[in-house]
Amino acid sequence: MVISARALNRATLARQLLLRREPLGAVEALRRVVALQAQQPASPYIALWNRLRDFDPAQLDEALAKRRIVKATLMRLTLHAVLAEDYQGFRAAMEPTLRSSRLGDTRFRASGLTAEDADALLADLLAHTRQPRTSAELGAWFEERLGRPLETGAQRMLRQYAPLWHAPTGGPWAFTHRLSYVTAARRPALGEPAAADEGLRTLILRYLAGFGPASTADMAQFALVQRPRVRAAVKELGDELEQLEGPGGTVLHDLPGAPRPDEDTPAPPRLMAMWDSVLLAHADRARVIPPAYRKHVTRVNGDVLPTLLVDGRVAGVWRATGDGIEAGAFHPLPPHVWQELAAEARSLLALLTARDPRAYARYDHWWAKGMPVAETRLLPGD
Repeated sequence: MVISARALNRATLARQLLLRREPLGAVEALRRVVALQAQQPASPYIALWNRLRDFDPAQLDEALAKRRIVKATLMRLTLHAVLAEDYQGFRAAMEPTLRSSRLGDTRFRASGLTAEDADALLADLLAHTRQPRTSAELGAWFEERLGRPLETGAQRMLRQYAPLWHAPTGGPWAFTHRLSYVTAARRPALGEPAAADEGLRTLILRYLAGFGPASTADMAQFALVQRPRVRAAVKELGDELEQLEGPGGTVLHDLPGAPRPDEDTPAPPRLMAMWDSVLLAHADRARVIPPAYRKHVTRVNGDVLPTLLVDGRVAGVWRATGDGIEAGAFHPLPPHVWQELAAEARSLLALLTARDPRAYARYDHWWAKGMPVAETRLLPGD
């Protein structure tokens, strides 16, 4: 079967609940979309607001507090919100990448510790974090355990490698920049290749459910794992996957029976969260981001700005100001699209006003440096 670029876009948007808002709770929604990038505390909330009808942020608060949804360093070595039940398999899949990148990082090695030293510390560290511990408390624990202070960078690498969840620390978005950590209730078997391989197969199946169809390069990019591991996992999955031909003859894989709407299916405008997963889940990001706009959205330091999604593809950026949502389009938009974006802005502002009216304000410096927009409008609330 051959699938066009536009149909590929619509398939991913359908699985990401971006063709229409669904009447789901936060937990079931995350089951459908698989993972939400969460290094910025507001982003999972805004991501779910984009996807759910009558989204109630208190549902996400509760799911995080009860650890039905957890936040941890996972795919692409970044913070993701995932279902607690998915964490064990996802973390097992990421073990080789996390071990080499975190324990091989120069900040960790400069401390004089080795990977074997980390292994020796791990059991005691996980016992110590059965109750949530702040970064400062962990720093004191490392100093007592090692008999000397441990450099901040090395501590960070150890925290990211260890199977730890971020513990909620308060409003307005359940997490603040005051970090706290707790031992993962569902921990993978670290250092076991068979567990890592099984976890990767699980991750690929979940990834395709949420972001497919996809190539092996897409799968490797989503997780940041080596392509030979992905190819081996796809081969092992065998008949559990079907093969498609994508744009340019690219070999794509998918789950049999997964949603693939007609390419002419309407895609309503959306005001996407910073680092929204749909912008980052593929090696070929042209599925959602026009190549000419990629550098405007993904900045030199890795910040991925909040975007306007128009007809299923990035068309500009937005930010919250004291007066409303400032929307900047990279190309002129027709009046009916601006009307639809204004309706989205009114709904978003209701969410932000109740929680944090200037969400993402710390990233305003990108606008101060100048944005290559063709048209800017202030979209006020009611």
